[in-house]
Amino acid sequence: MFRDHTFWMLIAVSFSPALSAPLPAAAPLHQQIDALIEAHPSFDASAADAADDATFLRRVYLDLAGCIPTAQQVREFLKDPSPDKRTHTIDALLASPQHATRMQYVLDELLMERRSGKHVAADQWRTFLRQSVLDNKPWDVLVREILSADGSQPETRPAAKFLLARELHRDEVTRDLGRIFLGRDLQCAQCHDHPTVDDYLQRHYFGLTAFITRSYLFKDPKTGITSIGEKAEGDVEFTSVFTSETAGTAPRMLDLPPLADPPAEKELYKVKRAKNVRGVPIYSRRLQLAEAMTDDANRAFRLNIANRMWAVMMGQGLVEPLDMMHEQNPPTHPQVLDLLAASLLEHGYDLRYLLRELALTQTYQRSSQARNAADHDDHPYSVARLKPLSPEQLAWSMMRATGIIDDEPVEDSSAAGPADAAIQKHVETFAKMFSTGGQSTRFDAAAEQALFLRNGNLIHSWLTAKDGLVTSLQPLDDAQLAEELYLQVFSRMPTEQETRRVADFLQSTSDRPLAIQQLTWAALVSTEFRFNH
Repeated sequence: MFRDHTFWMLIAVSFSPALSAPLPAAAPLHQQIDALIEAHPSFDASAADAADDATFLRRVYLDLAGCIPTAQQVREFLKDPSPDKRTHTIDALLASPQHATRMQYVLDELLMERRSGKHVAADQWRTFLRQSVLDNKPWDVLVREILSADGSQPETRPAAKFLLARELHRDEVTRDLGRIFLGRDLQCAQCHDHPTVDDYLQRHYFGLTAFITRSYLFKDPKTGITSIGEKAEGDVEFTSVFTSETAGTAPRMLDLPPLADPPAEKELYKVKRAKNVRGVPIYSRRLQLAEAMTDDANRAFRLNIANRMWAVMMGQGLVEPLDMMHEQNPPTHPQVLDLLAASLLEHGYDLRYLLRELALTQTYQRSSQARNAADHDDHPYSVARLKPLSPEQLAWSMMRATGIIDDEPVEDSSAAGPADAAIQKHVETFAKMFSTGGQSTRFDAAAEQALFLRNGNLIHSWLTAKDGLVTSLQPLDDAQLAEELYLQVFSRMPTEQETRRVADFLQSTSDRPLAIQQLTWAALVSTEFRFNH
């Protein structure tokens, strides 16, 4: 029981001296998913119960809105007797501006992997992503915009950040195209066919390279702005360091047929490349990249994003690691992954639809508390997985818990998102401290993170804020204080035992204000708060 354990230990520390057939196709996607996950005859025996209302509410707020609910929202949800209140909450969150901010962070981490980059300002990129989510832009449309933008036009320049921030380095872009959009880390196939993964071939790597090998960065001598130019000619050859055999390839997506250039015309350029002139060919291989990547024939594209969205909601991918999809590393539930990918295609790559269906599953709404410790090892997803909060989820949730941000939504529906610079700065501080690179389901705590939480000035300032949570708890009696603290920080009511322990603790010290501050701190840095459970 991680709740009691870490919370009360931290208080002590703080005061120390130092497979079956799926349902008919007409069934909603979430029912089909559950039927496949629960297909094994012994699954029910090990499946955890449904998460209680408070746990569900905290979980879905964090996953869809990126922040814990307010104490008032928890009270209202717990009192609501309607049988479909969970569905209504999911729909409300998906329609909220907070969801756009949450997905902006998710997509930024997925696509840019915490690169600061240059050429395109971070706020322009974030605004582009957030507006795309507000518009519910389909994933394939978003990817086409990102891969086809050359940065030469102000209205599409933010989308060019993916390529510009990587300086259009051929190998870096090739590897990231494979990992981020196809779920395949082809780095080892750069010099030879992958030595341990049979279906990662050198021609796959250079088939992606061939899309971009003619492109280059161009800096306008008048404006100083860097954009992407392209030549009309140039092919790719590669030699295996194992066999010394040399081959060539036209642009291609893995094992799909290579794309031959059209017959050469007399004139190759719209704008011919010259000194201080950005080349624009009539036939652009780079523009073919955007089309080939998102083409319906490219099944790897939709399998990858389905796996990544599953990981966002369930805490791990059906394929792990997320960028190692191959025959020797099959999904835990291949039918589920195929179903998600096919449904995405059928619904026009609507990620909001997919997230809604995932949130509606019993799989998602299952408790993280196993009936007994060994049960969930036999059947993945019989028990909900603990998910560490992302840096942004942690920052927003701590600010909400401590009363630094108001109970009312602080965001509007504009593309720019939160206007409060101080809040944005706090979020960026957490991102620098807790980020681990790109999308990952691993959790590694670092000593500097512990020191930040224990001794950092920022956390201390939130605990001593004039209008913050600690101040608001001071006039309450012990029982009232316990209830408000647990609702505000843990998004649930305290048990009777927890209420008694809070009272015992407060009565054991002569410095009640300091004791309240330490109680709040211990709650904030506890495992129960640090994870989405």
